[in-house]
Amino acid sequence: MAMTYKQKRRYALLLLVVFLPIYIIVAVAIMSVAGRAPIAVEFAIYVFLGIAWVLPFKKVFLCIGQLDPDAPCDDIDA
Repeated sequence: MAMTYKQKRRYALLLLVVFLPIYIIVAVAIMSVAGRAPIAVEFAIYVFLGIAWVLPFKKVFLCIGQLDPDAPCDDIDA
């Protein structure tokens, strides 16, 4: 079952406001426990972790910045 536009927006907001800060805290905690690595390795891991969190949620964020396709034409400012 496909999500409606409003459901996608709410879910995306929930992911950004709740899940992302928790993910960042966990990623930094794991990196601090893992020990000291060369700066290039740490940078590569942080870049990977920064991109990896969004991959499972790609469908949620797709087309969120667009106008609501179900909105009547009167609601759209031209």
